[in-house]
Amino acid sequence: MIHYRTVAVGDHQIFYREAGDPNQTSLLLLHGFPSSSHMFRNLIPLLADRFHIIAPDLPGFGFSESPPQSQFEYTFDNLATVIEGFTETIGLMRYALYVFDYGAPVGFRLAVAHPERVTAIVSQNGNAYEEGLSDAWDPIRSYWAKPTTENRKALRDALLTYEGTRWQYTHGVSNPEAVAARILYLRRRFIGPSGQQRHSARSLSQLRFESGPVSSFSKVLSRRQATAARHLGQERPFLHTARRRGVPP
Repeated sequence: MIHYRTVAVGDHQIFYREAGDPNQTSLLLLHGFPSSSHMFRNLIPLLADRFHIIAPDLPGFGFSESPPQSQFEYTFDNLATVIEGFTETIGLMRYALYVFDYGAPVGFRLAVAHPERVTAIVSQNGNAYEEGLSDAWDPIRSYWAKPTTENRKALRDALLTYEGTRWQYTHGVSNPEAVAARILYLRRRFIGPSGQQRHSARSLSQLRFESGPVSSFSKVLSRRQATAARHLGQERPFLHTARRRGVPP
């Protein structure tokens, strides 16, 4: 059975899914863009008979409620701080990490800050180094180098539309019709077919490798003798997302 819970972490209301026996090894699932813990809806039942599963919606994603950008800086450092507080609030003090996409820079920061808490790391499409970023990052790199209105608009027009995010679900899929309709429904409710965002979004410019010691991550793995991370699939650009309301989990 999957339980749907919400807990207060400072000014944030963090929604999360929980399943399995808390006496078993805990596994913290950190999702990517453009999804939420909803992406693990089919995986959780497959693991819950052997693990204690915790899958939160990151601040500003899914059903988690967070302050507007004017009151909270949406950087990976700050997202990691909130998730660290989340684990402490629910008493999750030792866990294995599964990180995907957006979840990687958050989870790696948790491991660097508290290596004694992390028993293993499984990485899917999660980079710990800038050399691992593909050419798809070029528009984002351009914006980082010159955060002009023109570069920002070009990035939004290319990536932050319904079709742009739909591509992330259907690209490389032999049968796009097999993609769960609810996923695309969630995205259509957020962005809409015209590309107009319907809910408050987070600043793309803030989500970057800004100050975390990601270069020391390999030392953390060596020191902790953690499970070697396996990188699966192609790198995808970090984008932003927003809350999606009114849709059952």
